[in-house]
Amino acid sequence: MQKNRLMKPPESRAPVARIRELAPGIALCVAVTLVSIGLQHLEEDTFEHPYIEALVIAILLGMAIRSFWTPSPLWRSGIAFSAKQLLEVAVMLLGASISFAAIVASGPLLLAAIVATVVVTILASFAISRLLGLAVRISILIACGNSICGNSAIAAVAPVIGASSDDVASSISFTAILGVLMVLGLPLLIPLLGLGAGQYGILAGLTVYAVPQVLAATVPAGLAATQIGTLVKLVRVLMLGPVVVGLSLLAPRLSGAAPQAVPRRFDPFKLVPWFILGFLVLAACRSLGLVPDLAVGPITRVAGLLTVVSMAALGLGVDVRVIGRVGGRVTAAVTLSLVLLLLISLGLIHLLRLG
Repeated sequence: MQKNRLMKPPESRAPVARIRELAPGIALCVAVTLVSIGLQHLEEDTFEHPYIEALVIAILLGMAIRSFWTPSPLWRSGIAFSAKQLLEVAVMLLGASISFAAIVASGPLLLAAIVATVVVTILASFAISRLLGLAVRISILIACGNSICGNSAIAAVAPVIGASSDDVASSISFTAILGVLMVLGLPLLIPLLGLGAGQYGILAGLTVYAVPQVLAATVPAGLAATQIGTLVKLVRVLMLGPVVVGLSLLAPRLSGAAPQAVPRRFDPFKLVPWFILGFLVLAACRSLGLVPDLAVGPITRVAGLLTVVSMAALGLGVDVRVIGRVGGRVTAAVTLSLVLLLLISLGLIHLLRLG
């Protein structure tokens, strides 16, 4: 009897032990997240728009902490869990905000232009990064971040392709800097190129990274530019789903491992990660009206919060010296990719007479 009592506690305590193991690291990531959100609110109060989002602040703050403090084993498990599992949950929850009706409402010509811009820019940005000698994974991150929605795309793609913390931090850091410069500099093109409000709104939607940044960039051009810019940006963000699914199918080839034997039974979880399947299910439910409008806001906010926590974790796991070694090449890749995106977008606007 006594022996049985001694044998049971380890099993019954297993979940509790796991929680205790993860708690310190998760708590640290949450603390960094709260500080980052507070700094974003301070930005909003001061400048009316968050030029640097909490997501970027979190990873930079985490990197700053990591530069003078190396986490001990007490913290590592929770930090690793936050960087991977919480990010996967966040990606899955984003599916609830996707409605296929938004694609249809944008019109076939504009939709074709958005899809073409994203696809061509992803391929060209990837080629530029590879030509500059960057590794495959960081090249994919730069290409997706530049072509779709900046930091959010990088955060969503990273777990699918197995990118390291250093790759994510490098690509996000330089993308964030250029994102701010785009917000400040893009309005200068209105008088230089003689762009109308509709044309400028489309240009901003096709090139600026984050939705809040699109709002900040289009406000100087008026309400019409803001409305069309936001619509184009939202449709562009919808491209993240197909891109992530496509990359999940290609991810096994990135490992360099020998191809495995084809399983006898089809297992979708072997082909596509669980959180991508969850993303597609939630997107389908949203499109069918099974996810009520009132639930979309809270779900999106939870996904955003988990993403910031994950970015804090990634920052805490980054070796700044690695970023220093690839900084010049990453900067060149992101800058050239952004210039290419601008040229492609302007070309399509004039060629198709959009706006």
